[in-house]
Amino acid sequence: VFQNMTVRENVMVGRHTKSHSGFLRCLLRTPMVWKEENIIRQKTDETLKFLDLDSKADLPVASLPYGDQKRVEIARALAMEPRLLFLDEPVAGLNLQETKKMSHTILKIRKKGITVILVEHDMNLIMGISNIITVLNYGEKIAEGSAKEIQNNPKVIEAYLGKEF
Repeated sequence: VFQNMTVRENVMVGRHTKSHSGFLRCLLRTPMVWKEENIIRQKTDETLKFLDLDSKADLPVASLPYGDQKRVEIARALAMEPRLLFLDEPVAGLNLQETKKMSHTILKIRKKGITVILVEHDMNLIMGISNIITVLNYGEKIAEGSAKEIQNNPKVIEAYLGKEF
């Protein structure tokens, strides 16, 4: 995130990838640019509301707790209207309350019809929200299935808990 920008400005950066105005039009601030800016602001505000960040829209990102800063990153990605969202360790460094909030955020995104791929080490999060789990050990796929299947998979147990377990 851009620490010195507001939450809204950070998300607008992501939304600008949908802009069709070129350099010259932006420089001259033509009516098309004004129209696009209004659409970008409207879509940004919808995204902020969706992620419950609307009350923080005008705050500088640097003033937010770390968990909210991570959700601003996700909001910026969502502003680009993806069909697939890849999240790399979204709960790393978060406390239990922030992790629960992130879990709800990810579930909300899925309910919106966006496929979410997580790379994550927090097994409580993964087991609680994932439809399909793929387990890697030293870069090699050793299992794939539901949470229950993964929890009972002998290869996963051996790789992560050891043979004696």
